Amino acid sequence: MPWKSQGGGPWGDGGNGGGQGPWGNPRPGGGGGGGGQPPDIEEMLRRSQEKFKGFMPRGGGGAKGLVLVALVAVLIWLGTGFYRVQPGEQGVELLFGRYVTLTGSGLNYWFPEPIGEAIILNTQRVNSIEIGFRGNSGGRSARDVKQESLMLTADQNIIDIDFIVQWQIKNAADFLFNIRDPQSTIKLAAESAIREIVGQTPLEAALTTQRQQVEDRTQELLQQILDYYTSGVFITDVKQDKVDPPSEVIDAFNDVQRARQDQERSQNEAIAYRNDIVPRAKGQAQRIIQDASAYKERIIKEAEGEAERFLAVYKTYVGAKDVTTRRLFLERMQQIMSESEKIIIDTESGGGQGVVPYLPLNELRKGSTGGNQ
Repeated sequence: MPWKSQGGGPWGDGGNGGGQGPWGNPRPGGGGGGGGQPPDIEEMLRRSQEKFKGFMPRGGGGAKGLVLVALVAVLIWLGTGFYRVQPGEQGVELLFGRYVTLTGSGLNYWFPEPIGEAIILNTQRVNSIEIGFRGNSGGRSARDVKQESLMLTADQNIIDIDFIVQWQIKNAADFLFNIRDPQSTIKLAAESAIREIVGQTPLEAALTTQRQQVEDRTQELLQQILDYYTSGVFITDVKQDKVDPPSEVIDAFNDVQRARQDQERSQNEAIAYRNDIVPRAKGQAQRIIQDASAYKERIIKEAEGEAERFLAVYKTYVGAKDVTTRRLFLERMQQIMSESEKIIIDTESGGGQGVVPYLPLNELRKGSTGGNQ
């Protein structure tokens, strides 16, 4: 060391062996009394230099070794800027804490810390928020939170609604920097949205027929609110877990519901009876109408045929009156004789004894007809 050439230490012991160290005590190896000896600073520095030189390349100068070590350290530091974004994730790159850009899946590079920073968020994970209760779904073993679940309907009634909001991150940068507490913000916005929708819906409709409509309208309104905040959040579903009247009046409400169910059942039975009777009555009416139409057509056609036949006979009569008259007489007599009973008496037989022979042709004909049957 430089001070060794002067025959003394850094505190100028004058070259004799009885000098004192920096703490006023005799130096190691010097004369004087006993007492505790301080650490040897020169020995400590020498050993530190030897250890540091062990890390340096052999044969190189001290300055070059320092430069090489610094270069390796810089390369290692720069290598920490590589990061990987998995599918379903988004990376947010910051420069001195300020947002710069958004990266997709794959291997990316950005300035390492403390200059830059890359924050990776999962955009596929579905997060849930329980409103109106805490614990298991269904409200059975859950703890009810009245200040969240009780709401006012459009007809000035109170309804108890527990629901679940499910959401995902759709823009990591907006999610990180535009809202301070995403969980609380989404919860408050969801409460506001469903209270507005329920406030526009009557109690009966909210409990029965419009439950799905309330969920859909709440999801739409909540998404509009969060988009207005540019929160970077996507609402995947709003599901009502329990919808009941307040516990104080639920028994009376259940009685009303049972009466309404009986009413609906009676209405359904009446509708079923109507659906059975009305089509049959319509079918019978249609059949009667068709029969009447067929009868009308038949009568008209028969009348037209009789008229045509009469006109044809009249034309024939005009052309040959005697022949036509004779033919008409014979046709009428044939018709009359065919429909009347006939008895034949032979006046020429009997030998003039006054006996009238009788031939029972009708009885014979009936007997022959009955025998054929």
